[in-house]
Amino acid sequence: MIRGIPILVLLFYIAFAGAPALVVLINFILSPLISVGAMEPMVVRDLSLMWRAIIALSIGYSAFIAEVFRAGILSVDKGQIEAAKALGLSRYQRFRLVVFPQAIRVILPPLGNDFVAMVKDSSLVSVLGVADITQAGKIYASGSFRFFETYSIVAYIYLILTVGLSLGLRRLEQRLRRGNRG
Repeated sequence: MIRGIPILVLLFYIAFAGAPALVVLINFILSPLISVGAMEPMVVRDLSLMWRAIIALSIGYSAFIAEVFRAGILSVDKGQIEAAKALGLSRYQRFRLVVFPQAIRVILPPLGNDFVAMVKDSSLVSVLGVADITQAGKIYASGSFRFFETYSIVAYIYLILTVGLSLGLRRLEQRLRRGNRG
């Protein structure tokens, strides 16, 4: 269900509907401490927009990342798991020594793609007024009227971030591939 909701809609929902509900829940859980005066009740303003954005991005991308891990673990050949059982390995040992090393090679490329997409989608938090690169560019451009230059620099910063991450992930994938051959 979460994967079907656009990140921008999820940001707005968590920021303006989910955060108040979370504050009510926290106040309910801490009500014994609040009633004796050990704590002040939390108000919605106590949960900053930055934390709301972090929670929304975490929820949105956790659904994608869970699917990546599920598919990666299911990609391991059942014969490998049966062989590990025959060797008498415990469930934890089978996962740690047999399943995970094989699954990580399958998991890493789509996981890296999701991480790069999340870095790019982090620019959407500027609609909440969170001080990120895009918001800083918007503020500077509106004061200087240098929109082309400002947004070109913002685009270059995101390009450097995403290309750098992609290259780093490619090197990690190559290293894992080399380790598989050796």
